[in-house]
Amino acid sequence: MNVTQICIGRFHHFHLARQLEKHGLLNRIYTGYPHFKLRDEVGIPRDKIRSFPWLHTPYMFRSRIGLGNFAMLNKWWYWAAHDSLDRFVASLLHAPGVLVSLSSTGLHAGTKIQRLGGVYICDRGSSHISYQDELLREEHARWGIPFAGIDKKIIHKEQLEYQQADAITVPSEFVRQSFVRQGISANKLYKVPYGARLERFSRTQHPPENRFRILWVGAVTIRKGFMYLLKAFQRFSHPNKELLVIGNISAEVKSLLNGESLEHVRFMGQVANASLPDIYSSSHVFVLSSIEEGLAMVQGEAMACGCPVIATQHTGAEDLITNGIEGFIVPIRSTEDILARIQQLADEPHLRNQLGENALEKVKSLGGWDQYGGQYIQVIKSLTID
Repeated sequence: MNVTQICIGRFHHFHLARQLEKHGLLNRIYTGYPHFKLRDEVGIPRDKIRSFPWLHTPYMFRSRIGLGNFAMLNKWWYWAAHDSLDRFVASLLHAPGVLVSLSSTGLHAGTKIQRLGGVYICDRGSSHISYQDELLREEHARWGIPFAGIDKKIIHKEQLEYQQADAITVPSEFVRQSFVRQGISANKLYKVPYGARLERFSRTQHPPENRFRILWVGAVTIRKGFMYLLKAFQRFSHPNKELLVIGNISAEVKSLLNGESLEHVRFMGQVANASLPDIYSSSHVFVLSSIEEGLAMVQGEAMACGCPVIATQHTGAEDLITNGIEGFIVPIRSTEDILARIQQLADEPHLRNQLGENALEKVKSLGGWDQYGGQYIQVIKSLTID
């Protein structure tokens, strides 16, 4: 049994590739990333990483070459990068095996490997694409921000992939339920939660006692629900409060920030990964108020540094934390619930400390990417037993 992977970028697929290689199962991983962006991907032989960068790489750098604001061009470009990678891999498949492909890059290759007698697994990192599109349309409308929607060609292709695949792997219960609500059989769905790079993230210090620091790590976008946290922070009562924001701000959110009070908010942009353990460790709470995502790995990073998490039900948090034990799980779009939990942690330092300790213990028990790899390999074996 050999496993071929397709992933337009990196995401969690290179973690999976390392696990497959460790168990002698990896045939090759195909990606749209150029080789120079993959130099830090250790544990995978170089000859097993095949780059197909001709469309995706220039797409990644489109803003730098002055093409970032052409909506129709970028929509076509995004589609073409995904579909051409899929067709390229399909042209190279000549023997049965297992194909694990990130959604929107596997229809042609997956169908080909099935014709050869193999197995096609569609791996989806976010909620069902139709449900995702619905949520994002609703959210943009709430803020009065125009939204063209997810490309209909991408939606159609992913729906065909869901039907064609022998199995669909998802990272969280939130994502699994989104598929069930869209009519996909639960028997076709396999939940395999992501791991965390425990060797990279650990507690390096403790939060300062003379202030209360709230941390945000990730893109500052409509999808991530940043404005709900900001409005909760504005009402949060503390004599020395701070909201530390790490990540790039989208144009849509920038327009919403006009006229908002940003006192005690520090926008730091991108920071080096090596700095993140210190930042997580020195924060009193990490907040992720996303409207939609599969399983945000930043939650595990924060936990590994002893930082409690407040996250919405649409972040995969329920597969990482127990509400009230390692942090809190709140409904989406609820400024009130975010505010209440932040205030509770500030007013009850002993509770905050206990949640931080619990988070440390919980993330250790999750087993990092080794456990993820083990579970994924079990899924593969269950689909390939004669």
